[in-house]
Amino acid sequence: MTVYNPLRIGLLVGRERSFPDALIAEINGRDVGVLCEYVLLGGTRMDETPPYAVLVDRISHEIPYYAAFLKSAQLAGITVINNPFWRAADDKFFGASLITRLGIASPRTVALPNHSYAEGIVTESLRNLVYPLDWQAIIDYVGLPAVLKPHWGGGWKDVTVVTSLEELWAAYNRSGTQGMILQEFIRWEHYVRCICIGQERVLPIRYNPLAPFHERYVVDHKHLTPKLGERILHDARLINRAMGYDMNTVEFAIRDGVPYAIDFMNTAPDFDPVSLPPIYFDWVVKQMADLLIARAQHSVVPPEPSWRALMQTLPPAW
Repeated sequence: MTVYNPLRIGLLVGRERSFPDALIAEINGRDVGVLCEYVLLGGTRMDETPPYAVLVDRISHEIPYYAAFLKSAQLAGITVINNPFWRAADDKFFGASLITRLGIASPRTVALPNHSYAEGIVTESLRNLVYPLDWQAIIDYVGLPAVLKPHWGGGWKDVTVVTSLEELWAAYNRSGTQGMILQEFIRWEHYVRCICIGQERVLPIRYNPLAPFHERYVVDHKHLTPKLGERILHDARLINRAMGYDMNTVEFAIRDGVPYAIDFMNTAPDFDPVSLPPIYFDWVVKQMADLLIARAQHSVVPPEPSWRALMQTLPPAW
């Protein structure tokens, strides 16, 4: 059996190179007795303990084998960022429901039955569904314009802003077998994207989701009032504690002074210097290095998602 080395950090990544290369160089360059490297896999035994104290996952949402490996590694006592069990269980509708119950402002959201089903699903399999859907009642709750999007996914893939029932029907008819949600469209006057490391370290950045990809982050250190900044930091930390995410981004659309949590399930967020200005890229690399070294050296086990306990506390009155 492989010998367990508590001072090694392993990275699982996809096509990206800039962030993981910078992170490896930062950790290894500190000379603190912690080695960071890319993981190489060629099949995983069920009783295997990989030689790592910490594993960082930025690709298992696309590669099922990696997800299986990470779950097995966590079973063996290795810290995995982010928790592979919670990531697999998460979805945008549950997230919207959860943060609403935690007292965080969120767009009104409806989970919709699939438009289509895999082969073998017959009419009798759907006897619990109302047909046809009461689309007018759904629109009355969510309002128009609204956003139709998959209940799990990212990168604005298959996301459509609709302004009428006809546009909603057309977009829904294109959704196929995907699970979809319909969400209130927040007409925002200010937008913030928070980079979150270790559940507590939050960097709220001015962000323009309508700008070209490489121009969305805006370097502006005074874009939030003290009161609004305090609320955004509180809500971002609460979301990460509830969901157990140590590496995440949380987006807030501010309307009438209220920050609505729009997107908060980015378990492998974009950390590319093409989109992140240098000052923010450097912050991410250093904060991730601090977190990973601490986890490796001190065997600090990240807390499990605590949304049940958090729901029992009263939210602050903003």
